[in-house]
Amino acid sequence: MHSFSKYITKYLSAFAGFILLLLLINLILFGLAFQKIIFQSKETPSPKVMLEQTTKDFSAEGLSNQGKQRLEEQNIWGMYLDESGQAVWSLDLPKGVPTAYSLQDVATFSKGYIADYPVFIQKEGAGLLVLGYPKNSFTKLMSNYYPIQTIKSLPGFVFVVLSLDFILLFGAYFLSKRKIIASTQPIVEGLQQLSAGETVQLKTKNELSEVAKNLNLVSYKLNQQNEARANWISGVSHDIRTPLSMILGYADRIAADKTTNQATQEQAAIILQQSIKIKELVQDLNLVSQLEYDMQPLNKASTHVAKMLRLYAAELLNSGISNKYELELVIPAKAETFYFTCDERLLTRAVNNLVQNSIQHNPEGCNIQISLSLEAQAFAIIVTDDGQGASKRDLQQWIDSNPLNSTDEHLQLRHGLGLHLVQQITHAHQGTMTVETNLKKVFQTTLMFPF
Repeated sequence: MHSFSKYITKYLSAFAGFILLLLLINLILFGLAFQKIIFQSKETPSPKVMLEQTTKDFSAEGLSNQGKQRLEEQNIWGMYLDESGQAVWSLDLPKGVPTAYSLQDVATFSKGYIADYPVFIQKEGAGLLVLGYPKNSFTKLMSNYYPIQTIKSLPGFVFVVLSLDFILLFGAYFLSKRKIIASTQPIVEGLQQLSAGETVQLKTKNELSEVAKNLNLVSYKLNQQNEARANWISGVSHDIRTPLSMILGYADRIAADKTTNQATQEQAAIILQQSIKIKELVQDLNLVSQLEYDMQPLNKASTHVAKMLRLYAAELLNSGISNKYELELVIPAKAETFYFTCDERLLTRAVNNLVQNSIQHNPEGCNIQISLSLEAQAFAIIVTDDGQGASKRDLQQWIDSNPLNSTDEHLQLRHGLGLHLVQQITHAHQGTMTVETNLKKVFQTTLMFPF
C-alpha cells in the first residue's frame, strides 16, 4: 500500500506544483508587462516634465514655436488662466472646453478633468498654466489621499492573503490525497491478496464500488477454478493409485521370480523402477496441488530436528542407496537439542526431495551432504552435492516456474515439481528457499526457517 500512496502523492504533488508554477509564471508575466508599461511611459515625457518644459518656453507673448511643436507632437492642448480665471492664451483648445473658470472650477479640475480631458496644472507668474491630454489617456484619482497606516499595512495584507491561498491550496491537496487513497486502498489490498492466491471479498461503497464488485467476481471465479483443478488432480491421483499398485506388485513378483529368464527379470525391474517414479510423481503432484490451494492441513508439533534428520539418513541408507553416492550428515553441537514446531512428515519430504534430486541428476555418483545450521533467530537445513551442478538459467527457470501451470507437451516435470514442492513446504512453515550453484559444480539448496 505504501508504494500506491507514494504514487498518489507523486501525482498530486505534481498537480500542486503545476498550480504554483502557473502562479509564478503569471507573476513574472505581470511584472514583465508592468515593466514594459513603465518603460514605454518613460519614452514619452511625463505630464510633470511637459509642464516644466512648457513653462520654460512660455512668455508674455505666448508659447514659443518649439514649445507648440512639442505639445502638438503629443496631441496636448493648453491654456493660460489669469488671476480672474480667464483664458488669455490657448492652443488647440477642444470644442466644449470653457475659457473662463471660477475659483471653485479651478479647485475641481486641478485634481481631475475638464470635459473628460485629464488636465495637469502649474503656477506660472500670476496665472495658471493648464495642459490637457486626450481622453482616456490618464486616470486621475479625485481623492488621492490615504492614511499612512493603511499604506504600511498593505504588504502585510498581501502576505496574509497569499498565505491563506497557500493554506487552502495545501488543504485541498491533502483532502484530495486522503480521499483518493481511502477510495483505492481496498482495491489495492484486494489485488495484493489476489496475487498471493487469497480469496478477496471487498465491501467498497464509494465511486470504485463497480471495480470492487468485479474484483470480487474475479476472485470467486479463480477460487472455483483452483478448487476444480485441485479436485481433478486429487481424483486422477486416486484413480491411478489402484492400477499403479497392481503394476508395481506384478513387476516386483516377476523381477523376484527365479524361474523367469534374466531378460524378463531385467525388464520387470525397469518397469518396477519407472512405476516407482510415476508413483512418486503423482504423490508430489497431489501434495503440491494441496499446498498450492491450501487444502493440506499442517500437523505441526514440536520436533527434534537433529533426530529427524538422523532418522531420515538411516532410512535412506537402509533402503539400499547405491555405493556411488556418499551421504554425510553434519549437525553442530549447539543444534543437538534444538526443537522446531513443524509438520515433521512434510519437512522430511522436503529433505528427501532434495536428496533424490541430487541422486537423479547425478547418475555417475556424487557426495551428498545434509547439514543443520543454527543462528540467533533462524535455523537452516542445507542439502549440498558436488555433482554436475546446474546453469544459472536453469536455476532461474526452476525458481520462477509453476509446474501446475506448465505447458510442457512432454510432461517433463519431475525436476521442477520436486523443487516446487520443497518450496511450497518451506513457505507453509514461513521459511525461504534459496538454490545456488558455482563453478565447482556444487549444487546447494538452503531452507531457512525463523523461530
